[in-house]
Amino acid sequence: MSTPEQTVSAPPEGLVTGADGRLRCFWGDSAPGFALYHDTEWGFPVADEHKLFEKVCLEGFQSGLSWRTILTKRPAFREVFLDFDFERVAQFGDDDVARLMADARIVRHRGKIEATINNARRACEAVEQHGSLGALLWRYEPPVERRPPLVDYATMHSISKTDDSAKLSKDLKNLGWKFFGPTTAYAFMQAMGLVNDHIEGCCVRDECEAARNGFARPV
Repeated sequence: MSTPEQTVSAPPEGLVTGADGRLRCFWGDSAPGFALYHDTEWGFPVADEHKLFEKVCLEGFQSGLSWRTILTKRPAFREVFLDFDFERVAQFGDDDVARLMADARIVRHRGKIEATINNARRACEAVEQHGSLGALLWRYEPPVERRPPLVDYATMHSISKTDDSAKLSKDLKNLGWKFFGPTTAYAFMQAMGLVNDHIEGCCVRDECEAARNGFARPV
């Protein structure tokens, strides 16, 4: 007796089923290393000073490139920028710029390298003025009323920057930061957990939201 074929339903729009059977945001299984980054980093709130500074810098390096390129090169970036210890990077000079420009393991863009050194100095100033870099950056977390009521595929494709990311970008620019425009600022907010943009139904959306709810914002 033949058995009727089972119908396998497609995942909701904007979600993909990984090899492990988990539903992830559409980009979360699109390249090697993305699933781990999606499941354990992206969207989870971060207070660590060096990780916040790292993300500011790497989002700047990504401008015009793919995140896959940056993620692949991240170990090298961490090595040459001393785990993004901004107090140490702030001491870099012309010889360091020349050394970094000769290192094929990273993105050899003079403007972005010099911006990283400049931003390290600005981060040191932020610590002096605000007590921590996190205290400065986390004040731009948007209130609930400025967030979309439903984070779905259409919403994710319609948002590349927000009023909050534009203000973050503008304020940092006025403080002397470089390579951190409104779109880059929003990508930073998504990655560092200032917003939870995991699509509804994603395997880690609830976990990410729980982490945000229990997170002590830097002050």
